[in-house]
Order: sequence, then structure tokens, then C-alpha cells
Amino acid sequence: MGRMYGDDVLAGNWRRRKVVPEVEAEPDLVVEDADSGFCGAVVGFESGAVVLEDRHGRRRNFPLLPAAFLLDGRPVTLRRPAPATAAPVRQRTASGSVAVAGVRAQVAKASRIWVEGIHDAALVERIWGDDLRIEGVVVEPLDGIDELAAQVRNFGPGPGRRLGVLVDHLVPGSKESRIVAAVNSPDVLVTGHPYVDVWQAVKPSALGIPRWPVVPPGRPWKEGVCAALGVAEPAQMWRRILSRVDSFHDVETPLINAVERLIDFVTAPSGP
Repeated sequence: MGRMYGDDVLAGNWRRRKVVPEVEAEPDLVVEDADSGFCGAVVGFESGAVVLEDRHGRRRNFPLLPAAFLLDGRPVTLRRPAPATAAPVRQRTASGSVAVAGVRAQVAKASRIWVEGIHDAALVERIWGDDLRIEGVVVEPLDGIDELAAQVRNFGPGPGRRLGVLVDHLVPGSKESRIVAAVNSPDVLVTGHPYVDVWQAVKPSALGIPRWPVVPPGRPWKEGVCAALGVAEPAQMWRRILSRVDSFHDVETPLINAVERLIDFVTAPSGP
């Protein structure tokens, strides 16, 4: 008779021969351990085992073996859920704008932004460089603004060829304010900040000092700052300043507002 019917169908590990579905052991999933009959909800994992809690609050750990559990009376293999994929973090540029991945710098437009010197240009590049490259706007340093009106005329601003100018120490009654008053083209926007030099637009806290030194009238401001802070020369001080600037958080609000206005102005669509 044994030869007629073959091997005992219950012999060996019958669970492993059955194909049973795999189910993720999500929190609160109610299953029964097939061997012990313990029934409970999934409440976590410990040392590679699933932790079940029954309706009386009792907890037991069970290894995640094949076909070891019953779900609605049917054998299942529990597997630990894959870790949740974190939502992508929106990257931002140093200016606080949303970074655009995979976009190449545009060919330079005819419009320009002028700043007074190379330190101004370096600071603008440090914070707004990514934005300006995407927009195709070039920042050019001037050697001061004493001849600003003539330089503007030579540039020849017009629709599609706008000019933005960033000026240091642009306050009422200053020499700078009188120079700027001579520029009146609708295709030119001059903005500025109240600081004697663009150095001063960097927050003292970024440099680890309580405040910028007060320099007596008649002494070159940068030299006075270096002397007060024990720095040998302006070039060394400037390297220190620029190295401490990582984003718009490190500079004063008037500078941020002035530069943002210029970028908006020179990138605005041309009129009809």
C-alpha cells in the first residue's frame, strides 16, 4: 500500500514546500503565529524578530520564518517593510533661491550689473553667482563711480540692454548720491547700501567680532579696520572676510535688497 500511494504527504517540512504570499509587516497588521496560536498586532521589530501585541497588551517576539504566520486564516510569510524613502530636500543656492539641477549657464545677455570694485564683485558672486549664471547676467567691477554718467552713456542702455549699478555708501547728501543723480535713463537702475565699504555689509557675527571698528575721519577706512583688528594689510583682511561668507545669511539686509532689485531689473522681459 505504501508503494501504491508514495511518500507520506505530511512528511518533512511541508511549510517550505508551499508557495505562500509575502506580506509586509506594517504596524497594526493583525496576524497569528502558526505554531503557538498567539494572535496580535505588529508593534515593531527587535533583533530581527517581529513583535506582536495581543488584545491584553502582552507582547511576544517571533522570527520572520517562511509561512510562520496566518493572516485571515491563510499562511503568509512576513517581511520587514523597506525603510521609507525620505522626501527629497529642496536644494537652495547661497542667495536662498531654489537650486535648479542640470541647468547650464546661459550665454551672457547684453544687460549688465556694475559694482564699484573687485571686492563687491567677489561678494556678489559668492552669494548670487548661481542665480546670475542661470540668468546669463555678467557682473562687472568699476574702478569707483566718479565717472559713472559718462560710463553709462558709453554703455548705451536701452530695451533689452539694461544696466544695474550697485553703489556703496548711497545715503542722502553723500558724494555718491550726487553722482547717481546725474544718471536718469529708464533702462538704468542704481541701488545701493548705506555702508562705507562693501566689507561693512558683511555681518560682524560672521567674522566673530561684536561690531565693525569705528574709524576716525580722515583715515582710509580699510586701513583703520585692519589696524583695529590687528590685521597686517587689507588683502589679508579681505580674504578673511570672504572666507566667512557662505550665504545671504552672512550679509546685511540692505545689501540683499539692493542686489535682488538689480537682478530683477536686468532680467525683466523687454517691453514691446
